[in-house]
Formats: sequence, C-alpha cells, structure tokens
Amino acid sequence: MCQHQPSCPSADATDHDAARLVAYHPEQNWGLLCNGVIVFDDTGELLPDGRSIPAHRSQCAGAA
Repeated sequence: MCQHQPSCPSADATDHDAARLVAYHPEQNWGLLCNGVIVFDDTGELLPDGRSIPAHRSQCAGAA
C-alpha cells in the first residue's frame, strides 16, 4: 500500500504509527496512515484487520 521510499512500517509492525499520514479529518478527530491504520486524536487506533488498540496517552503527573 505504501509508495514511500523507504517504505513506511506495515500495520503489523510494532512501530506502525510511524507511517505517514495520508488523510486527516480534524473535525472528526481521526487520520489515516499510509499503512491502513486509522489513528484517533485520543491515541486509540484501528488496524486494517479490524483490531483496535485502546488509547495509550500517558496521564499528567498531577492528574487525579
């Protein structure tokens, strides 16, 4: 799917979120990476095979 040189990480790679953003919809809070992964502004992800990765944003030290 990726046409970049060097190629971006595949959706199965551990660093899949390092792929280039090819579409972004800030009004809907999501973007599409060139490897087919959908990333959400809350840091959750939806993989091309339908698996989801929950948000993994770290909390601030002072947050309760």
